[in-house]
Amino acid sequence: MKRTSLYEAHQKLGGKLIEFGGWEMPVQYTSITDEHLAVRNAAGIFDISHMGEVTVSGAAATEFLNKILTNDIRKLTPGLGQYTLMCNESGGVIDDLYAYCLSANVFLLIINASRIEPDVAWLHKQAAAFGRPDDLTMSDSSNNYDAVAVQGPRVKEFIDGCFSGVSNCAMRVARVTDLKKNEIGGFPFAGATMMVSRTGYTGEDGFEIVGRAESIAKMWDKLLEAGKSFGIKPCGLGARDTLRTEVCYPLYGHELDEQTTPIEAGVGFFVALDKGEFIGRSVLAEQKSSGTKKKCVAFKLTDKGAPPRPGYPIWANGVAVGQVVSGTQSPSLNLGIGMGYVPPEFAKVGTVIEIEARGRRTAAVVVAKPIYKRA
Repeated sequence: MKRTSLYEAHQKLGGKLIEFGGWEMPVQYTSITDEHLAVRNAAGIFDISHMGEVTVSGAAATEFLNKILTNDIRKLTPGLGQYTLMCNESGGVIDDLYAYCLSANVFLLIINASRIEPDVAWLHKQAAAFGRPDDLTMSDSSNNYDAVAVQGPRVKEFIDGCFSGVSNCAMRVARVTDLKKNEIGGFPFAGATMMVSRTGYTGEDGFEIVGRAESIAKMWDKLLEAGKSFGIKPCGLGARDTLRTEVCYPLYGHELDEQTTPIEAGVGFFVALDKGEFIGRSVLAEQKSSGTKKKCVAFKLTDKGAPPRPGYPIWANGVAVGQVVSGTQSPSLNLGIGMGYVPPEFAKVGTVIEIEARGRRTAAVVVAKPIYKRA
């Protein structure tokens, strides 16, 4: 298994390490519930160094990316980012990712750890078919960078003190907290520039920071020290999963895969059918117009029972109609929640369903997304 530059830091903090996407990563330090609630109420810091980074640049970069991604990359000016998806010809999702515009015709793609190899192979295949090698440059920089995410309502109270100057690239602002949602800037730290975006995977305000390994190790320590009086805690993959499930953010391999489209997954908002031709468009346009055979729904248990887990059957009217793809005990709501795929006739909010766990069915109800909303 691969290890990030923060491996020793995780050991010192007592992190319980597991395999995830080929990496040895912390699943928790104290408890998933403690770490989850720290992010909801104060601040938490995550090692996200396993994520991949790909740069795409050149005179044809915008045109190329608009043909392989579902969102409209032309809407991005330097310093802006967007959530988007990369689909195959049948509309199935190869990956979901964030695309940032760093400067004119220079883009940074942040991709999922488990999808780095297939993503890069797909990008190169499409670049070869695109046929403008002098106008398009791609680089897989995943081995060159590490990253951390610092998330929670109190992060904005201490993060500015961790950097020593104004943004010198992408979004030019005086302080990190001057960044708005989905904006990215380059800020000086320890003699290097770190890319900081106001994004995250928890449903809370926060920032994701990408830099060289030695800089990220220093930044991890700096953030823990700066956030100490604000209640910051190191957090593992367990809390990351419960947090994203509460707000219904999809996870590749669960809600998304190469046999599932963005329309089926409920992320059609990030598919710009009006931008012109792109890979998978015809299938997605047909689904948008005529509907799909399955839909991803959110649900809550309405009776006491075992927490839902991926693979558990979903029942309705005495018949197994679908399957859970993400499920957990919600630390914020103190009840079982999840997401799953069902036929459209069972996808309406308020539909009564049952979740089967180890042969026993527990009553549940389809609810609106997100499941958790800040009061």
